[in-house]
Amino acid sequence: MDIEITPHVGASAFRLGMSFDEAMETARERGATVQHSPEGGRPPGKYVVNHPDVTLLFVLIFDAGERLHSIELWRFANEDEDVNVSLDGLDVFRTPKKKLRREIERRGHTIDYNDSGFDGIDDLKIILANASSQPIPTDPRTGFPLYFDYILVAEKITP
Repeated sequence: MDIEITPHVGASAFRLGMSFDEAMETARERGATVQHSPEGGRPPGKYVVNHPDVTLLFVLIFDAGERLHSIELWRFANEDEDVNVSLDGLDVFRTPKKKLRREIERRGHTIDYNDSGFDGIDDLKIILANASSQPIPTDPRTGFPLYFDYILVAEKITP
């Protein structure tokens, strides 16, 4: 499965600004199930999209007007998973964090490194982070995660 992150637009077939009903139909067309968090019906809120073939999660966040205003992607749990999440040709979840940051900056983007570990790229409206509790490969020297496990694509970010 290949998922392209397109800044200011969305991720895969999910597009920022799409209606709740369009997003739910898009999920169903791909064989995914959707859970609302907290349990309930229509937006506002977060909707977790589970695809039957992969452990990667999409979290769709809708505003009170039932418009998709941000998309979270949470890294797959299985290292052998056949998933590629890319941003401008860069594999977001398999490129070591330091290398990914360098390449993003080399391409002219400024990264806001904040103390809470959420790296904001304001001109792209993207945040990269290690935000989950699932185990991912770590640097044997430092013990810190080698890769990011979370990306937010949004209309607006506040790192």
